[in-house]
Amino acid sequence: MENQQETLVSRNRRIILFPFPFQGHINPMLQLANLLYSKGFSITILHTNFNTPKISNYPHFTFISILDNDPEDERFSKSSLINFAPNFIFKQDGADVLRKELELLLALEKDELVSCLITDAFWHFTQSVADSLNLPRLVLRTSSLYSTIIFSSIPLLDDRGYFTLDDSHLEEQVSEFPLLKVKDILKIGIKSDKDPYAELLSEMIKQTKASSGIIWNSFKELEETELERVQHDFPVQSFLIPFPKYLTSSSSSLLDQDQTVIHWLDQQSTESVLYVSFGSISQVDEKEFLEIAHGLVNSKQPFLWVVRPGFVKGSTWLESLPDEFLGEKGRVVKWAPQQEVLAHEATGAFWTHSGWNSTLESVCESVAMICSPFRGDQSLDARYMSDVLRVGVYLENGFERGEISSAIKRVMVDEEGKEIRERVRVLKQKADVSLMKGGSSNESMESLVDYISSLQVSVLEF
Repeated sequence: MENQQETLVSRNRRIILFPFPFQGHINPMLQLANLLYSKGFSITILHTNFNTPKISNYPHFTFISILDNDPEDERFSKSSLINFAPNFIFKQDGADVLRKELELLLALEKDELVSCLITDAFWHFTQSVADSLNLPRLVLRTSSLYSTIIFSSIPLLDDRGYFTLDDSHLEEQVSEFPLLKVKDILKIGIKSDKDPYAELLSEMIKQTKASSGIIWNSFKELEETELERVQHDFPVQSFLIPFPKYLTSSSSSLLDQDQTVIHWLDQQSTESVLYVSFGSISQVDEKEFLEIAHGLVNSKQPFLWVVRPGFVKGSTWLESLPDEFLGEKGRVVKWAPQQEVLAHEATGAFWTHSGWNSTLESVCESVAMICSPFRGDQSLDARYMSDVLRVGVYLENGFERGEISSAIKRVMVDEEGKEIRERVRVLKQKADVSLMKGGSSNESMESLVDYISSLQVSVLEF
């Protein structure tokens, strides 16, 4: 990162942050927390005991567990969190618990002014709590600007009947968003605007618009065509900051990372290895798993494959693989230090589930992508990377060994791959420039610090 004059505030202002308890949400929140700490703010992290952050890695923060502290309270049970049920957002129950915790914090912080609350966008009930305490709330949006625009349009898409179309329409374009195909919309996982996930997204959008500002894990030059629409639809302050360009997410990993993969990569040729990882919660069945395996072997390219325990439904780890599978070209690990792998000169491409953190990390390290989305915003990210920015190949039809090996060769061997790598290299350069003095991300970071410092909090008597 370019050396530059840092804007610092005196450490008498505290920020309270509340991440959503999944890896893809915890990583950017703790990256943001570290950035704000480096600017002089004191940091308090609220967290659930489900997927507790690795507190020992952050001795400079204050951590407070909230919501699921009582194991007998089924409202905040682990199953509610995992199943993404309506109770996941806890509604009024969660609001009452959070309000009591914040009242206590505000009463205790006599020597430090609490500037604001920053929550993940999914914690939509926190807006009403913040309003009741006269506490400004900023939102961290951990997905792309483009996917947020689409999520805002779910009532329109439902009204037009897209969520109920059958398989005969999968390849048709979505007339309201010509970039997308019907199958991209269906992969979001919504049946109508009345199902729990749709209601969650609706409340998330509504309360994000009611917030004091939005922090995006992105940079202007990456999604410039979407920025004007977002600023129109969300008439609050927006700050675009690509966290992977400032900090790695290694310290916030919930799983133990296999650091020996770096030594293995050191022994491989430049841009020769395909890195494969489908994130922290995606799952496949045994048939899909074997198709992936055969596709990797048939491509005849070296690969580093992250197979998280539980990735294969009904299996502990690698029971389905033939003993002779790996050979000399492949290595399988349970978890890897992803940003370090992507930054390694031996990594030539990234086969990803197209979660936004992974997508942005790939762009920031100039690594071409093969995209295999599973759910939610991932299909939207995959389409944007493949068809708008053209820095990846989209495996649109699931896992079939022939299509897999063909896609790998397109990116790793063919002339098309060279063109893709050049385009992603240009994006990385734009990200690098954005961090320099006067660059879009640098100015956004400084504006965020100034904005938080200017927020006026009315102190209530408790």
